Amino acid sequence: MASFTLPTPGASRFRFKAVLWIFLGVTTLFVFITSEVLLLTDYPMYHAYRLQVIADRGLLIPHSLCGTFALLAGPLQFSSRFRHRHLKLHRLVGRIYFICVIIGAFTGIALATGRPGLPGTAMQGATWIVCTTAALIAVRNGQFAVHRQWMARSYAVTFVFVSSRVLNLVPAYWSHLGDVLSAVGVIAFTLASIVAVDLGLNWNELTTRRSLTVEDGLSPEAGSLQIRADYRPVATQLSTDLHHR
Repeated sequence: MASFTLPTPGASRFRFKAVLWIFLGVTTLFVFITSEVLLLTDYPMYHAYRLQVIADRGLLIPHSLCGTFALLAGPLQFSSRFRHRHLKLHRLVGRIYFICVIIGAFTGIALATGRPGLPGTAMQGATWIVCTTAALIAVRNGQFAVHRQWMARSYAVTFVFVSSRVLNLVPAYWSHLGDVLSAVGVIAFTLASIVAVDLGLNWNELTTRRSLTVEDGLSPEAGSLQIRADYRPVATQLSTDLHHR
């Protein structure tokens, strides 16, 4: 039989997660100050956007509140220590997160209705709902590892609200990026976020060579044959056994 050596998480993984959350937090704070606080001061570059925000406040308020809750819930929900110590609260926050995703996605699509940027917003909202629903189905089926993977994808889409606004202060970006390119940009940010998360989830498998050891007494050729035999389809094994009988 072939034995496999699996990598075990250590201090390097903990440091990576800490650096990642610090980076996401600093980015969120930067976007909040530059994109939201400046709306209160009627910053000249944001004047037209500010008028649009005021006009859409009926949909924008629930959209922003739900998006903010989903954004802030991430660090708490992905904490293994918090999940183990407060499992009931973890589940409650998860249910609220799901509701916020549904409300946030549909209000976002409603805000974009009738505008050239609708395809990008609709694609982001649909992806948000699909990833979160998949996470919910997985946890209900007891597939906790799969649940965490889909929640990571869902949170990546949540963070597009921040990542797509990082370049707002660049005049060339803000002044010359039309509605169509803005929609393309949202789609690109959404897809890039999903790809980045999947690379992170599979980083060990992509960068670590799986080591195989052969049982004592078997030659390398016999070992390779043994590995192939172990992975033969069940139907093939049954037909072979019946033939020998």
